Amino acid sequence: MKKILFIASLAIAFVACKNNDKKAVGGQLTPEQIEKSATDTANFTSIQWLDSTYLDLGKITKDQSIEISFRFKNVGTKNLVIENVSAQCGCTIPEKPAKAFAPGEEGVIKAKFNGSGHGQIRKEVYVTANTNGPNPYTLTFGGEIVEKN
Repeated sequence: MKKILFIASLAIAFVACKNNDKKAVGGQLTPEQIEKSATDTANFTSIQWLDSTYLDLGKITKDQSIEISFRFKNVGTKNLVIENVSAQCGCTIPEKPAKAFAPGEEGVIKAKFNGSGHGQIRKEVYVTANTNGPNPYTLTFGGEIVEKN
């Protein structure tokens, strides 16, 4: 009888461990939660850009790689999900945050600019999130590309 109870307990424990839990872990959302955040207006939140949405890089040496950062804060009451981050051209490679941001939590949108071009430049990064604000948000940086000395 003890063997049967032991085997039954093991079987129950095994099935319980295989349970596909759909809760967010460590700020990570399941694809279903991301989809719901993106489409269900009840899950929309608010974003505040902590710095200007325009960054002046000043003089940039031609072909110099530069990392650009735009800080933000979730000032709403729901998780903030950055759904997409894209750039105006191939010379700028943005990074999309992989996690959701809880209310009050801060984050950063990063992009790398390869310093191509010449003269005055103005580039844009577009951020789409589960917010009521303008989607996509436009983050801009500019400067002047100069020849190497």
